[in-house]
Amino acid sequence: MRTAAFFDIDRTLIATDSGMLFMRYLLQQGLLKRRDLVRPIYYTLLHRLNLLDINALFARYTDWVRGQSHDEMRQLCDAWFAACVRPAISAAMAAKVAEHRSAGHVVAILSSATNYVAEPLGRELEIEHLLVNRLLVADGRLTGDALRPLCYGEGKRHWAEQFAQAHGVDLQRSYFYSDSITDLPTLDLVGHPRPVNPDRLLRRHARRHGWPIMAAKARPAAGAIGASR
Repeated sequence: MRTAAFFDIDRTLIATDSGMLFMRYLLQQGLLKRRDLVRPIYYTLLHRLNLLDINALFARYTDWVRGQSHDEMRQLCDAWFAACVRPAISAAMAAKVAEHRSAGHVVAILSSATNYVAEPLGRELEIEHLLVNRLLVADGRLTGDALRPLCYGEGKRHWAEQFAQAHGVDLQRSYFYSDSITDLPTLDLVGHPRPVNPDRLLRRHARRHGWPIMAAKARPAAGAIGASR
């Protein structure tokens, strides 16, 4: 049986929230108005409090992307990644990815982000396996739906279990790096839970259970969209 190391994206592999980075990038590009930031900020707060209804959020998101060109979305996200996400990658967590790879572990991103976020990040960090929310495409355009179950909360646990079965992974020997209490189902699943920059609820749980807590507070480079967060 093999050992896997799963990595969340937001506030784990990168130092900030990718959703807010994307909204601010769209604002900068003139594709969004300032008032459109109110709802994403509200959803971010709900997520931090473990009160987010992921299906409701995803319905709003997919309403926006439905009918858009797959190729144009990929090009937009690749440009956004280069401008905003790459500078926010945590050097400490990139080193942790390399450490697991050197140990012969199977390395995977496990995140509620979409494939448009995860693919360029995976290329950057040489992570082949991406367990993320995959938006469905038909005739070159986004359908407004995603592969189910959504990769969030219990959904992340589902995809981690499916991955382990397919790749001969022993989850009791495996690691999961995450910042959020919403990932507790998967953190409880692996033998080596690794909270990184945990939110208040996860920090409390980690201390209660004696889990090691990592601090990887790398910040976006000066001038990046998320630098003022």
